[in-house]
Amino acid sequence: MTETTKVGLAIIGVFVIGFIMVGLSKDEPSIAQKEAAAGIRNYVAIQTMASEKCPVLIKKETGEQVYFPSETKSDRETYITLIWLGENAKTGGFKKASCTLLTALGGISELIIDDKVIINKKI
Repeated sequence: MTETTKVGLAIIGVFVIGFIMVGLSKDEPSIAQKEAAAGIRNYVAIQTMASEKCPVLIKKETGEQVYFPSETKSDRETYITLIWLGENAKTGGFKKASCTLLTALGGISELIIDDKVIINKKI
């Protein structure tokens, strides 16, 4: 074997050992990391569902389009409540709208517009 061949084989060996080390060093996520990731996915799912369903119901009831909630309340697991403050209360709009989504129901459980209960579902 020539010196060039030996150097080439040594370089290939270093790459092979490197790939093996990287492959063996990848750790599986811990149970705590998996639970945290699942919690984040759940919160995003309920927030997305509420952000899609609530504005449609508010527009249907008041005729006023809402975009971003003024306030959000949640325990990040079982419910989320979005609250909007109306801008056109003097011209027939609303002052305050509150929409709650429960994960146990899989949808809107409570919709209150200006202290008038529109939807009230219990588990």
